[in-house]
Amino acid sequence: MMKQNSVTSLAEGGPSRSQRLQLAVILGAIATIGPLSIDMYLPALPALGLYFDTSPAMVQLTLTFFLLGLASGQLVAGPLSDVHGRRIPLLFGMMIYAVSSLLCAFSPSIGLLIVLRFIQGLAGSVGVVISRAAVRDMYSGSELTKFFSLLMIVNGLGPIAAPVIGGQLLRVTDWKGVFIVLFVCGLLFAAVILLRLPETLPKERRIRSGLRGTLRTFRILLGNAGFMGYALSQGFVMAGMFAYISGSSFVLQTIYGVSPQMYSLIFAVNGLGIILTGQIAGRMSARVGERKLLICGLLLSTSGGILLLITLLADGGLLPILICLFAVVASVGLVGTTSFSLAMQDQGETAGSASALLGLLPLLLGSCAAPLVGLGGSGSALPMALVIAGAGLLSVLSYLLLCRREVKL
Repeated sequence: MMKQNSVTSLAEGGPSRSQRLQLAVILGAIATIGPLSIDMYLPALPALGLYFDTSPAMVQLTLTFFLLGLASGQLVAGPLSDVHGRRIPLLFGMMIYAVSSLLCAFSPSIGLLIVLRFIQGLAGSVGVVISRAAVRDMYSGSELTKFFSLLMIVNGLGPIAAPVIGGQLLRVTDWKGVFIVLFVCGLLFAAVILLRLPETLPKERRIRSGLRGTLRTFRILLGNAGFMGYALSQGFVMAGMFAYISGSSFVLQTIYGVSPQMYSLIFAVNGLGIILTGQIAGRMSARVGERKLLICGLLLSTSGGILLLITLLADGGLLPILICLFAVVASVGLVGTTSFSLAMQDQGETAGSASALLGLLPLLLGSCAAPLVGLGGSGSALPMALVIAGAGLLSVLSYLLLCRREVKL
């Protein structure tokens, strides 16, 4: 366990190399709470519909309400951590997450499962938002981009490992076993926070204002065109990602006959793309610049979505579809890393609130995109492609309209 003097040096003099690596692993693992909770049970979505004898749209509401909880909870957890520090809110959040995961496993109806998933999302939001704020406590500028890219290695393992684990779990158990594993993960995260995570926000740097001050901070951030440009660009790219998450299990398994295990492998390969592009962003940020890398990511996402739509309309087959989906998913590494760094550059004491908004918009937009994918039923892939392509175009439009003064190609 880190001693008190190491916590002080972390806050004042910056982390040592060993502390830097340890923090990357801990914060990256905690940030995977969202991907773990979403991706691990994706292979079970069709089976979940059969178990509760309900439609794909109702099953996808378990994803939608989790995303709503994950989004709205950040509005509370972020500002709360600016006032009370990062460590204690994290600990309480993980404990509530563990309990709600266990209750999900014993849900007797799809309606109750939807409610419990919302609560699970609320609790999981604490880990997502505070892990990012803790990074900003320690770094800024290109160093922030580099450390966040390091975080992406650990964080990116979630989308890779979660569906593979979920697919393998379905060999020996049903969807309930997935939530039991998430319950265990919640307990493990709580133990790591208690024993190994130091406080990154010292008391003298914490905000002492109440609700009025929090609302004023949010109002200032919402009125900042540059901040909102980066936030919305990232948000729409993530909306396309969530359309893929929500619809790909039905499209690939039901329409193209892919097995749950093969689907898990495909999902893992796409997740690897996020890690690779995130590392490209970290290594090239100082030389190329975050803005140019962000533009590349936005164009990759948009072109991938448009080509996916064209491929489906032309009945191009499975392989071209998988290539287009890889481009869409891989763009998240570029866009997520660079947009976060650019948006957080001027945020110091309000890092928690800024991180909350950066986390809210992708999840809010994603929760809107997820049910749209299911409107065509489980027999059509066009709704998923339309949502992904539309989200990509909106991401580029958001950047051009709100960050136009900073575009330097």
